[in-house]
Amino acid sequence: MRTLPHLLSLAVLALSASVATAQTTYPLMLDNCGVEITLAAAPAKVVTIKSTATEMLLALGLGNHIVGVGFQDGPAPEPWTAGAAALPVLSDKLPSQEVVLEAEPDFVYGGWESNFAADGAGERPTLTALGVATYVSPAACRSVKPAKLTFDEVFSEIDEMGVIFDAKPAADVLIAEQRAALEAIPADERGLTAVWYSSGTKAPYIGAGSGAPQMMLEALGLDNIMASQDEGWLSSSWEAVVDANPDVIVLVDATWNSAEHKKKLLAENPITSKLDAVINQRYLVVPFPASEAGVRNVSATADMAAQLADLSF
Repeated sequence: MRTLPHLLSLAVLALSASVATAQTTYPLMLDNCGVEITLAAAPAKVVTIKSTATEMLLALGLGNHIVGVGFQDGPAPEPWTAGAAALPVLSDKLPSQEVVLEAEPDFVYGGWESNFAADGAGERPTLTALGVATYVSPAACRSVKPAKLTFDEVFSEIDEMGVIFDAKPAADVLIAEQRAALEAIPADERGLTAVWYSSGTKAPYIGAGSGAPQMMLEALGLDNIMASQDEGWLSSSWEAVVDANPDVIVLVDATWNSAEHKKKLLAENPITSKLDAVINQRYLVVPFPASEAGVRNVSATADMAAQLADLSF
């Protein structure tokens, strides 16, 4: 059986000859969430908002282009930890347009479409008129409803970033590495059900059937109890969770609502404390930044697969 390092080596070697001459031709025109973007050249000074945007550029070796970050969801993992920690922080929350413009970017990369609001980083038409191009992670589009998320869509965003920054060779290698790692993840064959618990106390905010949670649960071989709901996430009820009685509970570990806090809440809640998954501590834990579409999805899925393999039923 081929090991993951061997698969990765094969993937990189297969690309080495073909990517050497890949270059982007400018001006480059793109449609992003229904907004037409025109780039005269590769962005040189970038503000990233949300961890997914920051980590995407770090994974492509483009950290030197980042002049400021905002609304980061937690420390970046290795091998990007040191690079992320050295980046200028514009705001712990969503930076204002004034703060963003002070960094003099020519490109703002947002993890959520809602980042681009008049009371946030600025509306997209306003920033464009000021000579600042904007880009939203396609999976986070809301003005144009995205299709059900797949890993191919995640890889497509990596590819598009490679085109935008004239870094196609790096993007091709990263995609090949991630495809190989994804193919090496074993899908559980026990026919287990799961709920993806993102946040909320009185009313749980849980992963539904069209976003990153569904994509990752499918790769794990788990049946999402909310798979029929055509949303990325939705606000549900504890009664609905208890009625479904999932075999496994995925806990999103966030600085503002940790996995340990969620375990305590589930154990103390009279409604959920009777769930088999709670009684037997059948939990999978995923970091919040890895729960949204981005470069951490594959590694997070692999990590959860290892956690799942250790659970007994």
